[in-house]
Amino acid sequence: MLRLLQSIFGGGEINGNYPESLVKEAIERAVDGTDPLLRTVSGYKKKLRPAVIRAIDYVIALVDGLPPPIPVDLDCRGDDPLLKAFFISSDEMRKVFGEDRNLAGFLRGGTGVPETVIALLAMDKNEKVFFGAELSGDIVLRDVPQKTVSFEAHRLIDPSGNQDETRRQLKRRAYDHLISLALRRIIMTKMERKDLERRYALLQSKLNILQQGGWGFAADCPDIPALEEQIGQIEAQLQEIGGDDRMFEVYLDILIEVLGRPEDHLWGKTETLILDSMGIRRNKVESNARELTFPELFNSEGQRLVVLLVSLSGKGLRSISG
Repeated sequence: MLRLLQSIFGGGEINGNYPESLVKEAIERAVDGTDPLLRTVSGYKKKLRPAVIRAIDYVIALVDGLPPPIPVDLDCRGDDPLLKAFFISSDEMRKVFGEDRNLAGFLRGGTGVPETVIALLAMDKNEKVFFGAELSGDIVLRDVPQKTVSFEAHRLIDPSGNQDETRRQLKRRAYDHLISLALRRIIMTKMERKDLERRYALLQSKLNILQQGGWGFAADCPDIPALEEQIGQIEAQLQEIGGDDRMFEVYLDILIEVLGRPEDHLWGKTETLILDSMGIRRNKVESNARELTFPELFNSEGQRLVVLLVSLSGKGLRSISG
């Protein structure tokens, strides 16, 4: 399990100019989070350092780029168009926040409910196409393809008593997410290597048996040159992945690639769309359709999240917790 590094992203960091302690902790966190045996690679700290600094730069900019928290009134959704789109009703919103485990854990761990709680609200966006009616002038058009947008699986991430602390925790979380992506690539490489080794052993065994017994002249005699070619291809793949003598260098290279090019593995963008009160996408703003702009996060494994910093009042939290 990763050590809990309270010092990492302590606040006030300036891109490219970090305390040496932060860089060292970030390097060791990356190794602990993937494979501690990477420390057997000569000069692993020096090799990781540029990639780690690049990742730190990136996650700080990514999290600091999130818009300021929007205030959430737990008594009602109010007139905020985002909250009206994200939650079906005020009751649903109160239920989501009242049952959120991260929020409950934070509140239990403190000395009481603080005046304000800042957290990242994360949701899945779901789009479905259906055929409905649409008015075009005075004419009602039927069987018109329309798209509904709904927001599901709401959860609060890294709640704290102030915005700076929440953003600090989100930076650490984003950095750890990059590490987890590197770990999954390392695991896939290990699995690929084991599969290639198994196939190589089977083909080599088959070739040995054929050679020992003579190739024969039967109609169904195996194609020995083709078999040898397959073995050669597998040998080349194994060589590319790395043998036992350098496999940890290969794994370190994977970690360096992910941390050194974080924008290829974790990125954010702002989406703007127009939704009516029923959650149907529209082409233009009308009295019943409002324009919404919100941030989204993506990763290289195809995951996608709608995110929004929110500010919850202590008074509202006390009303739903007891």
